[in-house]
Amino acid sequence: MLCIPRSGDLKMLQVFAESPAFRSFRMQQHIFLIEDDDSLRQSLEALLRFSGYHVVSFSDPASFLSTTIQVAPAIVITDMRLPGMSGVEMQKVLLSRGRRIPVVFISAESTLSQGVTAMKQGAVDFLIKPFDREELLAVVTRAMQQDIKQFREFVQKNQLDQALTSLSNREKQVFGLLVKGFDNQKIMEALGIGLHTTKQYKSEVMRKLGVSSLADLLKLSNEAQSPD
Repeated sequence: MLCIPRSGDLKMLQVFAESPAFRSFRMQQHIFLIEDDDSLRQSLEALLRFSGYHVVSFSDPASFLSTTIQVAPAIVITDMRLPGMSGVEMQKVLLSRGRRIPVVFISAESTLSQGVTAMKQGAVDFLIKPFDREELLAVVTRAMQQDIKQFREFVQKNQLDQALTSLSNREKQVFGLLVKGFDNQKIMEALGIGLHTTKQYKSEVMRKLGVSSLADLLKLSNEAQSPD
């Protein structure tokens, strides 16, 4: 099982994103299932494992929140009414740790306020018991794609941040002006340098960032700056 700290430590997540383990196992998809009904939990766990997911289940939120592991891509499926704290309260704790894991709520009994809060906190969906197999699996697929997308964006941003550290101060200035849409003439005027020097800096910036055109440079910058 591929593990990273549950604490939301972004430096450790960065190490994970750069590791060969991530490149080898990144398509393994994980589900954390929190359900206090033993029969339902076992049934859901069997269904999800049969569907190809790696499932770790818990009967209460305290057990889940005390675990020392976390993986990516991953989602949480949780009941709303749980011993010790509600699903919404557990979701809030997860958010405070810095890892925005997509959450799918399942519940037979919940208040309108809980549902609204869950969605405001970024819940992917809210399934009312009883729900059918196809409905659950469709939501799980959507939630998993969301985590894959946001983790890829994190990796892209991390890669760009690393590449930017290789730039000289002047090259960073040129990069900043390029992503603002400055052409050669405007860069020359802004930095007080000649055309030949401007072209040299542009070429070096693109080489170090691994892009071959200004369009690719802008795309890289935009993707890395996408909101989580």
